[in-house]
Order: sequence, then C-alpha cells, then structure tokens
Amino acid sequence: MSLESELDRARELDVGVLADAIKSIGFECTRCGACCKAAETGGGEDEEHTATVFPDEIRELRNGGEYDHRDVARPMPYGLTNGPDGPEGETFEWALQTDGCNDCTFYAEDDDGTGACTVHGDRPLICRTYPFSVAVEGSSQPTGEAVDQEGEVRAHECEGLGRDIDREDAEELAAALKRRAVRELEEAIGVRENYASADLGPGEVAIHDSEGAKRPDGERIDR
Repeated sequence: MSLESELDRARELDVGVLADAIKSIGFECTRCGACCKAAETGGGEDEEHTATVFPDEIRELRNGGEYDHRDVARPMPYGLTNGPDGPEGETFEWALQTDGCNDCTFYAEDDDGTGACTVHGDRPLICRTYPFSVAVEGSSQPTGEAVDQEGEVRAHECEGLGRDIDREDAEELAAALKRRAVRELEEAIGVRENYASADLGPGEVAIHDSEGAKRPDGERIDR
C-alpha cells in the first residue's frame, strides 16, 4: 500500500474510536521520566534517548531564536556510521537533543525525583502521545513493540498503563494521536519527494527531512 493511501487512512481515523481504545487500555502519566531518559541496557552504557521531532516542531522549540538549532535537535543516529572524527553519513529524521547523561535535553527532575518537561506546552507530538501509537503503516512506534493493543491503538511499555483515564483526557490524547499519524506520513512523503543524495565528504552528515537535505545545524545543503 502506498504512503498516500496510508495517509488517507490516517486522515479518516475516528477520534472517538481511538479514545474508546485508549480508555479501554487505561493510562495516567506518573511522571517517572522513563520516556525522557536514556534506556538502561545492562551493559554499563545506557542507550541514548531518541524521540523524533519534525522540522516545524524544531522551529517552535527554538522559541523565536532563543535556542540554537543544535540545542533542540540532532541527527537521528540510525543510518549514520562512526568515522574517525565522529558520526558521518545520511539519515532521515531529527531527534530531540540529549544532555551529557543521554537524557532528553528538556527533561528535568524535581528535588524528589519527579520528572518534568521544561517545554511541556511545545513538546513534540511523539511526546504528547506516548505511550501510544496507531497501527497505520508508515507511522512510528515510540519504544519497541506494543505490549497491548485495542483496535488500531497500540500501547508501549509504560508504568502508567492500566490506570483510569477520563473521557475528556482520552479524547484529547486520541486527537493528538491522529495528528501524529497524519504528520508522520506527510513527513515521509515529503522526504521521498525532496530526497537527493548529498555529496558528502569524510566526517560530514546530512539529514533528509520533508524540506530537503540539511546539515546538523539545520542549514540547507545546496544541491
């Protein structure tokens, strides 16, 4: 099935049906911070936090230039190789920037260890909808395989699953979930339509998004 057909499917998703599924699964954020922090691998080095962020979301998070592009986003590591001077190659997504602990750069903890997002009002769609995704081809899964599924709604590992959620909150989450499914497919189509292999030298990185090829600082790469 084509990306365009999947986009049509995503646009036809019924928010009420998605809300029913979310309410059936149940969810309440416990502010544990697990979805914002590096994942423990057990091998002595944690796996860095990776959350997809769209070009327009990066601009919103930059807050009119308060933050530099590199403060907000970095190249998604998938597809890149480790060269003598660091990562190099081409990738197809942006990820939220991480700090020295490999946690999301916008994650903070209160004195009691309770997690908080410092840009909560402008957080990307993947953060707004965690731990859920929609079973539409071309939409992403936030953290591995689903641990539960109700209809087209998939739930991924999170300690907040199974908790009561009221109808209003479920509908708000469902609406964001539909927007994300649509936006992911629009982005994928844009990447495909604007893709052109970048002429890279050693140690260079290109990120292909729906607006074209860019350098890690967000500047366009001239074809």
